[in-house]
Amino acid sequence: MLGGSIGNLVEWFDWFVYASFATYFAGAFFPKGNDTAQLLNTAGIFAVGFFMRPIGGWLLGRYADRRGRKAALTLTVTLMSASALLIAIAPTYDQVGYFGAFILLVARLLQGLSVGGEYAASATYLTEASQPGRRGFVSSFQYVSMTMGQLIGLGLLIVLQRTMSDGELHSYGWRIPFIVGAVAAAVVFWLRRNLLETEAYTEEEGTGGGTAERGTLRQLLNHRKEALLVIALTMGGTVAYYTYTTYLTKYLSNTAGLSKSDASLVSFCALFLFMLIQPAAGSLSDRIGRRPLLITFGFGSMLGTVPIMTALANTDTFLGALVLSLAALVIITGYTSINAVVKAELFPTHVRALGVALPYALANALFGGTAEYVALWFKKAGAESGFYWYVSGCAAVSLIVYLTMRETRDTALTREAAEKEAADSLRKTAV
Repeated sequence: MLGGSIGNLVEWFDWFVYASFATYFAGAFFPKGNDTAQLLNTAGIFAVGFFMRPIGGWLLGRYADRRGRKAALTLTVTLMSASALLIAIAPTYDQVGYFGAFILLVARLLQGLSVGGEYAASATYLTEASQPGRRGFVSSFQYVSMTMGQLIGLGLLIVLQRTMSDGELHSYGWRIPFIVGAVAAAVVFWLRRNLLETEAYTEEEGTGGGTAERGTLRQLLNHRKEALLVIALTMGGTVAYYTYTTYLTKYLSNTAGLSKSDASLVSFCALFLFMLIQPAAGSLSDRIGRRPLLITFGFGSMLGTVPIMTALANTDTFLGALVLSLAALVIITGYTSINAVVKAELFPTHVRALGVALPYALANALFGGTAEYVALWFKKAGAESGFYWYVSGCAAVSLIVYLTMRETRDTALTREAAEKEAADSLRKTAV
């Protein structure tokens, strides 16, 4: 669990601090003017990073199916380290004009490439490395590590806000978290070099057959129904997740009127509690199945987004904002705690990483990566409540999928397990 998930911590720390510190470095890369316009520019670059995720999902998913989960996990964290370092040393608009924004864009493209492969490699590794009946619990640590990365980023933001002046943060303080991320990635690289390969991949590799076809688009097309299913079931979850994590701090600051420091503290506390309940929800799915949790999320997000976001816009207290934010994150847990294992359980070993990576990355590019930009667009247009209905609509589409999809909890991931399952079934039939 540690080896498979710790890279997520560093990668999502880097990914998240971009969004968390955007209010401080937005003015460093673009001409001075309207604050919302500057945030739209940085949010646009944030969204562009998501459009590299399908490419990363294709290249690194293929790499994971052909070279192994361990090799892919090591490569992704190397790419993320390089991108964090680029942002840390990028020159400002006053120094080189828009060239600094160009470097920022290149770094975000590298991050998108890396995260596009990291999610699938990690999800596949954690799922394959788990014992049957424990896959939901173990794979939930993917979002534990992702959330921990966000918490460390937010914690660093809170510390810097309380130890540095606002001017210092806008001047150079925003570079500190990216330096931290680049250094931390080197440690994770060393840890991942010592990972053991999963039994499912080792078994597939040992057969010696179909090596050239592992992780190919041709093989993925043989499972097009499952690929479309991944896109559809991801749609509502990814929009809701990015709304209540990466966008929440700016929403509380720009719309609710909380101070930047209070908004950051609300996000920190809510995310910490959210992180703690992921394993419990994952373990619950091992007992009752994946679909009940997904369906609960679908109904909760579809019906609860508009009232929760409306109430958040009108709250002016720390406690009120915390309770509402936590309520939203509890609903989302029905998706986050198990979405990785559900997707991995849909595909056979020879195309599992690519099958998870590419469809998921496409869904994130279309819906997750644009969530913040769409929210700010609605705000600039003077119709912010339209975004609430957009999130609810995405959840409604995914809910239809949750209600009609098959249960994946008891799927056999190795040939040995499948043969044993078939033998047990024949024995029960004979009896």
